[in-house]
Amino acid sequence: MPTPPRTEPALPSLAALGDDLSITTPMQRRLALLRPFLGLLAYSLAAYAGWWWLTPILVFLIFVAVVTVTHDVVHGTLGLTRRQTDWTLFLMGAVLLESGHAYQLTHTQHHRVFPGKDDPEGDPARMGLWRAVLHGPLFLPRLWWWAFQKSRQDAKQRRWLLAEAAWAVSILVLGVSLWTWTPAVLIYALLAIVGSWSYSLLTVHLPHHDYGETPLTQTHTLRGAIIPALFLELTYHLEHHLYPQVPSHNLPKLSRRLHPYFQQAGVKPRKVF
Repeated sequence: MPTPPRTEPALPSLAALGDDLSITTPMQRRLALLRPFLGLLAYSLAAYAGWWWLTPILVFLIFVAVVTVTHDVVHGTLGLTRRQTDWTLFLMGAVLLESGHAYQLTHTQHHRVFPGKDDPEGDPARMGLWRAVLHGPLFLPRLWWWAFQKSRQDAKQRRWLLAEAAWAVSILVLGVSLWTWTPAVLIYALLAIVGSWSYSLLTVHLPHHDYGETPLTQTHTLRGAIIPALFLELTYHLEHHLYPQVPSHNLPKLSRRLHPYFQQAGVKPRKVF
C-alpha cells in the first residue's frame, strides 16, 4: 500500500509562543535606524584616511544594516507611523541607491503569494544557481518597474518611487562630478550598485531553492553563532516566513521556542558557523 502523505503538526500561534516576541523597545528601534548611518560615517572616515581596502567591508555591513531595518519597517515591526514608515523607506533606500517603496510592494506580494505566480521577488527561487547569479543586475530594476506598474492608481506611491529613482541617478551624477576632488562618492555608489546584484542569489535563491508547497518547506533556516549574528538574524528565514510579525532582533528567541515543533515536524535547520 502507498505510504500516506505526512501531515504537518498545527503551527502554534504567536500568542502561544509568547507575546514578547513582537516587542521592539525604543532602544532597539533607535539602534536599527541608526546603524546604516554609522556605517556611512565609518565609510567616510575610511575614505578620508585612504583606507580603500576597508571600504568594501564597510559597504557590506551597511547593506546588512539597511536590509534588516527595511525588512522590519516593511512588516511594521518597529512601531513606526505611516508617515515615519514612508520617510524611513525613502532614507534607507537612499543609503544604498535603492527604492524602499518598491521593496515594500514586492516583499508584501512575496509573502502573500509565494510560491505562486506574479511574485517578481521570488522569481530567482525558481531559477538555477547560475541563472540566479546572472539575474542579479536585472533584479532591482525589475522590482522597481513591477512596483511602478502596480501603483497606477496610487499617485503618492508613484511619487515616492520616482523620487527614489531620481535620488539614485543624482548620486551617480554627483559622484562623477566630484571625482577629481574625491572619488569616495562614486566608489561608494558603484559598490552599492554592484553589491545589490547579490540580492537575487543571497536573499531569494539560496533561502528558497528546492522549496516545497507547505509552509515548512518553502524556505530554510540557518543556525549558528557567527553567521546569523553577522547578518543580524536574517538567516532565520523559515521562522520569519512563518511569523513575519516578529522583528528580526527576536528571531533567535523565536527559533529556540519553535525547536520542539520543528523536531516534531521533521524540520532540519542547516548548521553554519
